[in-house]
Amino acid sequence: MKTFFKGAEVLVYKGSRFFKMRKTKSIFFTLFSIFFTLSSFAQEQDSTKVNQLDDVLVSAVRVTTKTPVTFSNMDKKEIKFRNLGQDIPVLMNYLPSVVTTSDAGGGIGYTGIRVRGSDATRVNVTINGIPYNDAESQGTFWVNMPDFASSVESLQLQRGVGTSTNGSGAFGASLNMLTDNYATKANGEISNSFGSFNSHKHTVKFSTGLLNDHFELAGRLSVIKSDGYVDRASSDLNSYFLQGTYVGKTTLIKALVFGGTEKTYQSWNGIDAKTLNENRTFNSAGMYTDEEGNTRFYDNETDNYQQDHYQLHWSESISDNWSTNLAFHYTKGKGYYENYKEDAEMSDYGLLPVGVITTTDLVRQKWLDNDFYGTTFSVKYKDEKLDVIFGGGWNKYEGDHFGKVIWAKYSSQSELGDRYYDDYSAKTDGNIFAKANYQISDKLSFYGDLQYRRVTYKANSIETGLVDDDFNFFNPKAGLNFEVNQKNTLYFSYARANREPNRTDYEGGNVKPEKLNDFELGWRFNSEKFQLNSNFYYMGYKDQLILTGRLDDVGAPIRSNSEKSHRLGFEVDATIALSEKFILRPNFTLSSNKNVDLAVEGENYGTKDIAFSPSVIAGNIIVYSPVQNLHLSLLQKFVGEQYMNNIELPEAKLADYFVNDLNVSYEIKPKSVFKSIMITGLVNNILDKKYVSNGAMWDVYPYYYPQAGINFLAGLTLKF
Repeated sequence: MKTFFKGAEVLVYKGSRFFKMRKTKSIFFTLFSIFFTLSSFAQEQDSTKVNQLDDVLVSAVRVTTKTPVTFSNMDKKEIKFRNLGQDIPVLMNYLPSVVTTSDAGGGIGYTGIRVRGSDATRVNVTINGIPYNDAESQGTFWVNMPDFASSVESLQLQRGVGTSTNGSGAFGASLNMLTDNYATKANGEISNSFGSFNSHKHTVKFSTGLLNDHFELAGRLSVIKSDGYVDRASSDLNSYFLQGTYVGKTTLIKALVFGGTEKTYQSWNGIDAKTLNENRTFNSAGMYTDEEGNTRFYDNETDNYQQDHYQLHWSESISDNWSTNLAFHYTKGKGYYENYKEDAEMSDYGLLPVGVITTTDLVRQKWLDNDFYGTTFSVKYKDEKLDVIFGGGWNKYEGDHFGKVIWAKYSSQSELGDRYYDDYSAKTDGNIFAKANYQISDKLSFYGDLQYRRVTYKANSIETGLVDDDFNFFNPKAGLNFEVNQKNTLYFSYARANREPNRTDYEGGNVKPEKLNDFELGWRFNSEKFQLNSNFYYMGYKDQLILTGRLDDVGAPIRSNSEKSHRLGFEVDATIALSEKFILRPNFTLSSNKNVDLAVEGENYGTKDIAFSPSVIAGNIIVYSPVQNLHLSLLQKFVGEQYMNNIELPEAKLADYFVNDLNVSYEIKPKSVFKSIMITGLVNNILDKKYVSNGAMWDVYPYYYPQAGINFLAGLTLKF
């Protein structure tokens, strides 16, 4: 959930900004004018490494099996079988140590992800190496990029601290996504899917192919709508993706414009235990009592947001050894929550009493208007023994927070357009890093990684107070990779990470930065029919900002510093080819996640489980292909019991759950008209398990987010 904040009208930023152009059209033409200028220069370059140029976009933040880092990959081929409208976290649900949840219960709308028990604010997300996490809340809001999976070429999830990257520090994982590669030949795609809860997705894609062997223009338009499993938890989502590419013999230049709009009915209140048993789909959002005493629901208790991204990338293969990447980016976000407030204190909204009347019913909007812009760069050198990357980035966030009352039963002295709070915040994040893989011998290689990161954050509101903080972080990493033989590899790594508080932490008075030492010890086995990845990890924290289970008034998680805590775990994932028709892909994580000598409000609770950190997470995918182009997959997920607070209160325990999904796809390749016709079906929760994947605590009272029982999605994709 995006975070909006109120406060005193004490600071209104009116000065000049780096980007004065607010209109999409202006920025669009600015980026493309730069794009064609660089293209003219690039035509003069000469080499033969065209196919590898796209990898330069993410090579600074990605790793391979030569690097002593724990990771998993997903590519377009794997994504397409289940890409029927659900968000990217749901598509990643079967990766090791991953737990996902959906506010609406069906995987469309607001969805969340946790990795090794760490919530989304600790998962560093980049798109083509550009930071995506919201700078202030540090969260990721996939609802702002509906159907983005249709424009993803591949993604890599690094668990733990991972390697140095741009954006906020990774405390649970790093997720980096590479958008679509260019196509050499013209093509098109029409995809439609329909399913439970009146869910449907419509996608149109195109590519011109390489014109004159150099230029490509590609794009996508998507519409997703769903009523949601939970009452009124509807989603109305639209998105677009436009990419212009120039391909030279040594040059790749990409200009991208993508984004979307969302209108989502709020469903983050959850339900209590009694309601869970009696009416699982009940949603209290927007509920009020009218003059006759009837219970009603406000029909526009919604979240409304638009986010547009602009990226320009220039990758250059200078020689067989040297390559570079330079990128510029700008993101514009603007939107609001709308809430019906019953018997609100008029003074909280700048309204004077009307006679003896001091409360009123009203409808408020809490706005966020922000700009995020910057640059990233990398220089890579590679020879037979040494692979070195030097890179970094500079990014700035500027955000206006303000609130409006658009209707009140007693409007007092208010005028149209009045703001009852008007706050400003700014955040600058700069980093430089150098990392190297050196082949010491035929079997042994060394990995080193040094990063310096500087963060400045300024804010002013009643909740945060006057903030003017600077953070300087040094994050060293090192490891060894030992190839025992062609099939077996051992690795060990150490990584240090530091992370600044987010805005909600400042509101709660938890302003200590957190520190992490991450140790990873792994074994990789690779043969023709059997691949195995296993690792032990120990993550020791100082002042970790742990989830308390409580939420603020707009559903943002409240955290607090735990002076000493750790996560100790064992992860295994494998791919087993039983035959040409049967493949198994199991994974599991066993872990212990503890706060040590936890103090809450002056009381010491000793060693307790960290909230939302199950000790057992397991997944499995069974793939059966009886004939060519027909794939049947049984997808299984088990999540062990977990607590919703940090003192192991019995009422705060979430029960374990085991869910099974069935995925069927069949591809037909006609001889004319269409290149491919793919029919896809997905039955989620085929055993109709009544389960809860997430919750919150209101004091000592648990609230739950129930997930849908058996439901389905079916799709048809035409490629030509």
